[in-house]
Amino acid sequence: MGGHYSRKFLPLRRSSLAVACIVAAHEPQSVDFQTSAQIQGFFVLERCLMERSSLFVMLAVVMTAQINAQEPVRTSSADTATASVAQKSEDEIAIRKAIDSYVTAFNQGDAKALAAHFTERGEMLTPGGGRVQGRAAIEENFAASFKTATQAKLEVPETRVELLSPTVAMETGTARVITPGSEPSDSLYKAVHVKTAEGWKLDSVREEGAPDAAPSHFEKLQNLEWMVGRWSDTSDATNIESTCRWTRNRNFLVHSFKVYVHDQIDFEGTQVIGWDPAAETIRSWTFDSDGGFGAGRWSNDGNRWTVQTLNVLPDGRRGSSTNIYEVVDGDTVRYRSIGRQVDGELLPSVGPVTLVRAAQE
Repeated sequence: MGGHYSRKFLPLRRSSLAVACIVAAHEPQSVDFQTSAQIQGFFVLERCLMERSSLFVMLAVVMTAQINAQEPVRTSSADTATASVAQKSEDEIAIRKAIDSYVTAFNQGDAKALAAHFTERGEMLTPGGGRVQGRAAIEENFAASFKTATQAKLEVPETRVELLSPTVAMETGTARVITPGSEPSDSLYKAVHVKTAEGWKLDSVREEGAPDAAPSHFEKLQNLEWMVGRWSDTSDATNIESTCRWTRNRNFLVHSFKVYVHDQIDFEGTQVIGWDPAAETIRSWTFDSDGGFGAGRWSNDGNRWTVQTLNVLPDGRRGSSTNIYEVVDGDTVRYRSIGRQVDGELLPSVGPVTLVRAAQE
């Protein structure tokens, strides 16, 4: 509320106009004369805009509100500032304890204890536009929900608490409800806490549907999950080390490798493996430190994965090969490369090379 116009015409000394309006709604007695006059000036300005009044009229309204609101600037002593910070920290700790208590009550299916976290006229607003107001109604609502979801559990993995004034705080975060046999249900929420004689209580909780999750091809790639981790081969004087990890949303596997000769890196590269929805196949793209690159098409037969590759060498020559990965067990993979050729000239096969999963550090 008051976005563009409040930033341009109505600067507040201590907080934005939106925060001032929230505090005024939940704590009207704490709003000083200057803030009150500026809030009134904003609403007059907004009405002028709707009636298409001239810019001169708008500026006159704002200037009048600011002049009338002037008061002497008060400076706080160092002791007062220190005490304020300490109190803020103490209040945030109390609010976070109340959040933990709320989650515990939910996971115990205790509707009465949940309702006790609200003020007498506290309210809940659902994503569908429903409204439940008052402790008694909130308790009844939770009790009915627990009858149909007896084992529902609540998690709040991300919470942020901001003190708007000494007696009003805003909590934002993500709530996840987990019910056996169903997909977890996520929602974004905003909660207003007020400080009362009974401690910090919820005055308003508004839930919004969580944004749709990004699409993922994990189900097409999950049979390659054995690749994730660190692998090594230390046979002879050559040492091969590789690591593999998922990208965000598990749409790709990123495989990095290094070849050491006498403890010096001789060759390294990166391979990206993903699902090609157009060709409906698994593909990979490889780039090495010598300037070569290639593409591969993956297929499998049980624990045996075959990759048909086409490559461009650093000097422009073209090559191809068939690379085979045989998954011996969860910690051992056997690799070999056959049918290798460059510009039609056959090259010797490579392997088999045994790669062993490295111990977790």
